[in-house]
Amino acid sequence: MPDIPTNEPAQLRLGDTWQWRREDLAGDYPAPTWTLTYRFKNAAGGFEIIASADGSNFAVNVTAATTAAYASGAGTYAWVAQVSHGDGRKFTVDNGSLDVLPNLFSGSATAASDQRTHSEKALDAIKAVIEGRASRDQEEYTIAGRSLKRTPIADLLKLLNFYETRVAAERNAEAIRNGRGVGGHIQVRM
Repeated sequence: MPDIPTNEPAQLRLGDTWQWRREDLAGDYPAPTWTLTYRFKNAAGGFEIIASADGSNFAVNVTAATTAAYASGAGTYAWVAQVSHGDGRKFTVDNGSLDVLPNLFSGSATAASDQRTHSEKALDAIKAVIEGRASRDQEEYTIAGRSLKRTPIADLLKLLNFYETRVAAERNAEAIRNGRGVGGHIQVRM
């Protein structure tokens, strides 16, 4: 069995069991005198997790069936951790964000699923526009009193560079998370 993290993971997957511990709160907010609650929110919705007491520490253990049923789905979530006492006191003790990945075991194994990030989708769309424009040389034209103005190629190339940089950064971050090195050069000025 893998080690259980002692803080909130940066990435979780729907349909998996989620586990982590908070041992750093026991001094000021010991369980079970205090309760630790997490709230996760994004534009699609949110969910709440209440940690269990594990001695004076807190343990999070969310079943795979529960995470598979989170209706707000995959995406980046902001989260906040709050401790509360039976006398009404409440304190925010931590916050952050994490990525919730889709459950690839839902539906059939042969069903399609677009796992590209926003940056990857935007980059592909920009490339398609540039490729489609290669055979057209007009940026603006009018037909029957209606005008159409296309984005100038220079602006598309700026967007292309921006999204290529973002996609490369996302892929490097994923490689690091997965324990793979990221190629690069170290330059030294003498």
